[in-house]
Amino acid sequence: MKRFLLVVTLISVLSMSAFAAKPKFEVKHIEPLSWWVGMNTPLQLMVNGADISAYDVAILPAGQGVELKTVHKADSPNYLFLDVAISSDAKAGEYIIRFTKDGRKHDVKYRINERSEGSRERQSFTNADFVYLIMPDRFANGDASNDDTKDTQEKMNRSNPGRRHGGDLQGMIDHLDYIADLGATAIWSTPLLLDDENGASYHGYSCSDYYHIDPRYGSNELYKVYVEECHKRNLKVIMDIVPNHSSTTHWWYDDQPFEDWTHKWDKYTQSNWTFSTNMDFNASKSDLYQMESGWFDRSMADMNLDNPFLLNYFKQWAVWWIEYSGLDGFRVDTYPYNEKMPMSEWCKSVMEEYPNFNIVGEVWTSSIPQLAYWQGGNYNKDGFDSHLKSIMDFPLHDAIRTAMTESGSKAGWGQGMTRVYDVVSHDFVYHDLSNMMIMAANHDTDRIGDVCEGDVRRLKIVHTLLCTMRGMPQILYGDELLFRSTDRSKGHPTLRVDFPGGWEGDAVNLFDRSQHQGDAKELFDYTRTLMNWRKSKEVIHSGKTLHFIDRDNTYAFFRYNDSEVVFVYINNSDSEREIPWQRYNEITHNLNTGVNVVTGESVVMQGCKVEPMSALVVEFKR
Repeated sequence: MKRFLLVVTLISVLSMSAFAAKPKFEVKHIEPLSWWVGMNTPLQLMVNGADISAYDVAILPAGQGVELKTVHKADSPNYLFLDVAISSDAKAGEYIIRFTKDGRKHDVKYRINERSEGSRERQSFTNADFVYLIMPDRFANGDASNDDTKDTQEKMNRSNPGRRHGGDLQGMIDHLDYIADLGATAIWSTPLLLDDENGASYHGYSCSDYYHIDPRYGSNELYKVYVEECHKRNLKVIMDIVPNHSSTTHWWYDDQPFEDWTHKWDKYTQSNWTFSTNMDFNASKSDLYQMESGWFDRSMADMNLDNPFLLNYFKQWAVWWIEYSGLDGFRVDTYPYNEKMPMSEWCKSVMEEYPNFNIVGEVWTSSIPQLAYWQGGNYNKDGFDSHLKSIMDFPLHDAIRTAMTESGSKAGWGQGMTRVYDVVSHDFVYHDLSNMMIMAANHDTDRIGDVCEGDVRRLKIVHTLLCTMRGMPQILYGDELLFRSTDRSKGHPTLRVDFPGGWEGDAVNLFDRSQHQGDAKELFDYTRTLMNWRKSKEVIHSGKTLHFIDRDNTYAFFRYNDSEVVFVYINNSDSEREIPWQRYNEITHNLNTGVNVVTGESVVMQGCKVEPMSALVVEFKR
């Protein structure tokens, strides 16, 4: 009897152990989160769950135009990649992805939506736009309830410039009227997706989840509302994205689908930052590999876009956010650090889905030939075409900033405004001048207010150039109000200052124009006038440029077309200058009286004088 009981007990224990060993079925992630009928981009679902590769998969109901074509297993047993075909006449609605193992069926819902009418033909940002750059955490806190959340590590600490300050999507929405009134027509915000690092997560460039807005900013649904509210005010929305690297806190980092999902090294190895290796015939393969595959930072895992499943992931991810939220454009961070051929394919894929879409890449170089190399359609000796529509004009950025440090009598031969002339003289190198983003500062550079040492005269010159030169101008939030860093010696965090009035209890609210005073008011009013004037000026958007060389720290150029001429004169010297109107006779022979764009007053050009450290913008009808 004892023997019998022992056997029964042993069988019972073994049965319970076997039962306990069976993992509970759970699909943790399916990405993309949803899809649409009528898309050009093929759908490949990434499914993540414990031992998910051991399951058979089907999509139900059958016969409605949504069909599972191929199931791919990954290196990790916790992933499946599903190729799903969606016919052009497929029925939108809720589908079931059925996972079956040992006769047990588990159903997961997946939604296929109707595509919005006209989505494919959506328009994007162009050189007719003026882009306003926001760092969301430092702009405005519209919802104090999400300053800290239980599911994110870093908590709000506004007293520390390197920590989160609480700005959010609602704060951005609350102040869209301010941005529109200033004269901006597009908004680029630094990344809003989840960044769950335990420090300095406010910048957003270390993504922990590519499909969800950081809860300290809001939600996916609120992001859609933000885009809709922008569109109501004729503001376009540019999303900042980072395919080059993800955070080591990303949910996939400790269990990656494939061994080559990210670049792995025997010991921590940074990029050598030398992206000239992409086009340098003399560069070693090892230098090129380290540039592409080295990590950007210890907390930023370098993604391997040579993996075709990862490349598909990023193609779909880009399309998903455009279609889901109604986006108008992308800005791609650290563009040359990605593998260039996969990124070329990525750009081409997005543009095939949205032919009018614009993507601007951050190519941070002072070398004009290297910058030109990255613009799609450029003639490159190696035959490479990036398919990247727009590039950021850092050579012009550098020239403007340096010229502002050489104001007055500080400029020697080849310095001051001659630097700007020299950069523009290289315009012949570029494939498409209309698709170049021009700026004097962004979230990664010293504040232009610091460069100009708080001199409102120099800031007005800078903003004159941005409003009148070729390309798409971009301004960093607060530069219209002479914002300066709190402590330049402490780097980036202190230039990313909070916008006064964005937080309850702020002593001053600079979103309210009636509270502007002194130099800040003078600069704001000047900038606002020029930005709003620029909106309707086709001669600025697409006109040609004619400029004249001088060595006295002045710069004269004309923007012109068949019907209009705009004359811009920059006097960056410390002496009054009389405009040498006769010298410009090849374009001015029948022009003499125009209108001062800023004051609206009539200007007789013959004998016209311009004060030191100032700019003049005059328009003429032909």
